Amino acid sequence: MLRVTDLNVYYGESHVIHDIGFELSDGDAVAIVGRNGMGKSTLLKALIGMLPAKRGSIRLDEKELAGLPSYRRVEAGLAYVPQGRMVFSQLTVEENLLTGLETKRYGDIPDFVYASFPVLAEMKRRKAGNLSGGQQQQLAIARALVSRPKILILDEPTEGIQPSIIKEIAHSLDRLRKELGISIIVSEQVLSFALQVADWLLVIDRGRFVRQADKANLNIEEIRAFLTV
Repeated sequence: MLRVTDLNVYYGESHVIHDIGFELSDGDAVAIVGRNGMGKSTLLKALIGMLPAKRGSIRLDEKELAGLPSYRRVEAGLAYVPQGRMVFSQLTVEENLLTGLETKRYGDIPDFVYASFPVLAEMKRRKAGNLSGGQQQQLAIARALVSRPKILILDEPTEGIQPSIIKEIAHSLDRLRKELGISIIVSEQVLSFALQVADWLLVIDRGRFVRQADKANLNIEEIRAFLTV
C-alpha cells in the first residue's frame, strides 16, 4: 500500500501542493485529474523524488520514501513515465528496454512487454527517435514496467497521441495491472481515458484535492466543471 500524508511542495517561494494525502491499495488505480497548472505534474514529481517535499510522508509498504533520491524510490517499487515520454532517442527499442533494473536480473526483456505492446516487438531494432509519438509512449511505459514496479506513475500519457492509440494503451494498462498485480497513479485531462484506466478519481485544484469519487458514484458533469477553462 502507498500512503501519502500531509504532502507540501514548493517551487521557490511558491506553495504549490497543499497538505495532500491519499492511500492507494495494492492493485488499485487512481486518476488525478484537473486543469493545467493545478499541480498534477508537481505532485507526481514529488512522489518519485524529482521535486523535494517541504514536509509530509510518502510511505510504501511501511518504507518511508520522502527524502530518498529518485533511484532509491525506484528500487523500492515506484516507476515513473514523465510527461513527454523522454525515451533514449539514439538507442533502439530493445536497448531502451534493457535499461530497466530487472532486465539485468532476468537476463532478458520479460515476455509480457512484447505481448502487451506488439508494435515494440516489430520495431525492436529501430531507434526510438524514429518511432511515432504513440509508439514512443508505449515504449516509455514498457521501459518503466521492466523494472517490475509495485506502482506505475504516469504523467499525462495521452498528450499528443491519436485516439486509436490512446484506446490501445488504456486496454494494455488495464490488462497489465491485473496480470502483474501493480497499482497505477495517472494524471490526466482526458476524462474518458482516466475512467478507462482508474477505479477512482481525485480532482486537484490549486494544489489541493477538492473531490474524490469512484466510478460507480461519479458525477460526470461535476468533474468536467473542474477540467474546463
